Parts: sequence; structure tokens; C-alpha cells
Amino acid sequence: MTTVATSALDLPAELEAHHADVVRATLPVIAQHIDDITTRFYESMFTARPELLADLFNRGNQAQGAQQRALAASIATFATHLVDPALPHPREMLTRIGHKHASLGIVAEHYPVVHEHLFAAIVDVLGTETVTAEIAAAWDRVYWLMADALIEIERALYTDAGVEPGDVFRETVVIERTDDPSGVVTFVVEAADPADPLPDFIPGQYVSVGARLSDGARQLRQYSLVHAPRDGRLAFAVRPVAATADQPAGEVSNWLATHIAVGDNLTITLPFGDLTIDTAATTPVVLISAGIGITPMIGILEYLAAGTSQRQVLVAHADRSPETHPLRMVQRDLVDLLPNAGLELWYEQPSDNGRPGTLTVSTLELPAEADIYVCGGPGFLQSVRAQLTAAGISPARVHFELFSPDDWLLQ
Repeated sequence: MTTVATSALDLPAELEAHHADVVRATLPVIAQHIDDITTRFYESMFTARPELLADLFNRGNQAQGAQQRALAASIATFATHLVDPALPHPREMLTRIGHKHASLGIVAEHYPVVHEHLFAAIVDVLGTETVTAEIAAAWDRVYWLMADALIEIERALYTDAGVEPGDVFRETVVIERTDDPSGVVTFVVEAADPADPLPDFIPGQYVSVGARLSDGARQLRQYSLVHAPRDGRLAFAVRPVAATADQPAGEVSNWLATHIAVGDNLTITLPFGDLTIDTAATTPVVLISAGIGITPMIGILEYLAAGTSQRQVLVAHADRSPETHPLRMVQRDLVDLLPNAGLELWYEQPSDNGRPGTLTVSTLELPAEADIYVCGGPGFLQSVRAQLTAAGISPARVHFELFSPDDWLLQ
């Protein structure tokens, strides 16, 4: 895995004793009202700065309340660690957030805007009689400790990418489009300006892709890179998302699948993401995924196959059926190219092509000292994590990617 920005998490991040006492005493009341606070915060900020919702924040996550829950839980997780340092440090949560922020071009100047509206929302929800000057000062300290940690992580990521903070957007041209039987579409892009080629990346990273929608909004979504680094070209896979009772249709994914063809222009960002393999390692690798969580695993397999890696590789994937299994034949072909690789499949619907039901870690022969990478939805990740813990696997060997804003679920 990449160690970029780890030093940012070694900075002093302690509350002064009097602030810690106040935060410890008020954490229950803040936690009780945190959903109302974050909802009011976003309403206030987007009213004052509508361009942030149109051009930066994910409107789908906002509509479902996912972003509100994620912000609330992230702040609560960080504050809880500050008042009880014996708890595990939320460094992984902060690192994941930092990578996502860098992929969106977030810079230090955004944090005072968030601070202004977040603290106005706290006062609005709890009232001035509850939020005394002492309480406000303590939670202000919590906010800036978390914000400063993220700013340092993001600054280190920008430095590592060789760009000024926020300068991550690049204009590209689509040179290939491949439609998978599962409905997933893979796009290959190269720089619109040949004099400024796209950079290499670490297998497992992603890019943000911008879509200028019919209402004029520029929405950004992250997609995993699915080919090995080659000749200044990047490839990412997109799964269209239909509307259901629980979620809106995928604005950007559906727009890309419906409208983008070879020769079209796309705005993307430089690659970021922390679910990355150590390219110098020779230890075994286990790749566990479900649904569209397969995409970073495909990128890792592409890299290993391109170098004819001799590493022992175990691939396990779970899906509803072979028909919904994204990039199924690509995955199988890549496993076949690796001399020491095996593939295990689970399908919820009966099939001769895999095991029935849901993925069960206990049936896998996990190689000793393997690095284990897991990607999928929240329920899948929590299940696999519990199973790996029950199997006695050290958490240091397990690396997660969650395709939602709920990073706190992985703490």
C-alpha cells in the first residue's frame, strides 16, 4: 500500500485537558442531534453556496442522506478518539477521506466555509443557551484538529502528484469504449494535449470523472482504474445505476453510459486512492470483492498479469448471478494468465458457475502472510471483516475500499 501522507497523521492531535472535559461531557448531546445538525449544515451551505452542490458534492448521496450520515459519524469518531486516545486512531478513515478530497480538488480554503455553516447549524439546532462560549471553543478545537489533519494529508498527496493544491483536473479524449455483457462500460482515455500526457498510477487507484449534465451542473464521481499503466492512457469502468425505492438513478454513470462515445472529451482528475498494492512485494495476494467492487481488483490483476507476476494470488468474488457479474470474462482471463492464481465465485441465484449463497471466508484457503484487499458495499465489507477477524487474520494485513461515503463503517 502507498504510505503517502502518513506523516500527516503523526502530527500532535490532542485536546487540551479543559477542552477534552467539555467534549466528553457534551458528546452525548451532540451525538443525539448530529443528524439534525449535519442536515441543517448542508441546507445552509448549499443555500449560501449553490455552486458547491452543483459542481462538487454528490447530489445522489445528498438526496439519500448518505453524505450527512457520513459527516456526522466521521466527526463523532474523531471526537471520540480525542477524548479517549486509547481507542484505535481513525487514521485509515482520515486517509480515505483525504484521498477522496484530493480527487475532488478540495483545498484548505474550503474548510473555513464548512466551519462557518457547521457551527451555525450547531447553534441553530441546540440553541445559544446550550452552546456556551466554552462549548463552542471546545468543539471548534475538535473541528480544526480534524480539518488540519485532512489539509496536511491532502497537501502531501498534491505534492506527491507534483501539482499545486487542487490542480488535479485534466482534459481527455475517449479512444476506446467496451460494453460488457453485465452492462458495465469501460472507457479508455488519453490526454487531449499530447504534450501533457496522463500520469502513471498505483494499481487499485481511481479517478474522478466530471459530467456536465443537462441542468448545467458539473457532477463528479470516482471510478476505479482497470488497466495496467500504459502509454499515458487510463481506463475506468462504469456501471449504470437504475433508480429504485432506496436510491436515485446514477446521474453520472448513466450519463456516461448513454452519451459518451469514442472521440468525445471528458474531464478527469489525476489518480488517487489508498487501496493500492505494494508493487515491490512478493507476498501472496488475496482479492475479495462483490458487485462493482470488482473494479479495483481488475486493475490489480491487470498489473500483475502485465508483469507475469509469480506471486500467489487468490481471487474471490460474490454477485447475484453470472449475468450481473461485472467484467466476469476479463477477470477469469486475467486469473488464467497468472501462473499461481486461483478463482472462487459465489452467486446468490443458483448457477453451475459458482458456489450458492454468499461469500464465506472460512471455505477459502488463505495463504499465510497474504495481503488481503476487500471492496464492495457496506454490508459486504462488514461481513467479510467480521469473518476475517474470526479467522484470526491481523487487521494490518486487511485493506478495504468502500464505494460510498460511509468510511466510518470501517473503523
